[in-house]
Amino acid sequence: MPRTHLSVKPAFLIMLVVLVLDQLTKLLIRMNMELYQSIPVLKSIFGDTFMLTYVENTGAAFSLSPFTPAGNRIFFIVVSILAVIFVLWLLYHSAHRIQVIAFGFVLAGALGNLIDRIRFGGVTDFIDCDFPDFIMQRWPIFNVADSAIFIAMTLIIIDMIFIHERVSPSVQPLVLPVEETDTQVNSIDSSNKEI
Repeated sequence: MPRTHLSVKPAFLIMLVVLVLDQLTKLLIRMNMELYQSIPVLKSIFGDTFMLTYVENTGAAFSLSPFTPAGNRIFFIVVSILAVIFVLWLLYHSAHRIQVIAFGFVLAGALGNLIDRIRFGGVTDFIDCDFPDFIMQRWPIFNVADSAIFIAMTLIIIDMIFIHERVSPSVQPLVLPVEETDTQVNSIDSSNKEI
């Protein structure tokens, strides 16, 4: 796969903005809430549909934990570092802009949660939404980094279904016009006369 001709600067800009937002919101939650505390958001309008609930997740998505908290920490740090390296490779081989944007969101999400795992041993989650009678009682609590990864996956699915078919990933060779010389013109003229 050839290296991209696209600018990757938008990916790094998206990554920086989302990463700062992620870390800032997590800091505000850790500073202003007690662990497991819930605060309804616009309770008079939504009831308990939207809440801020502070939890520390030592597992994976949906709090899945294959190991002990210490084992999870090491495992997810290593997996996150490998994922970041792979996404950087994908970024530098992007076929078009939607991929560049998506990989910026993935990098922000992966790095945001990686920072938490390295610093605190788990990920700070706080966005708590209820989907009445939908699969489960409440949706698992998440954060800005998780949202960035969700946005990225949505963009990648859109790319795969709607855009990928229209864009050829192969690089077309550059064909330069050849200037005709008097010798070439004479040889073409003489070959035409023979016919």
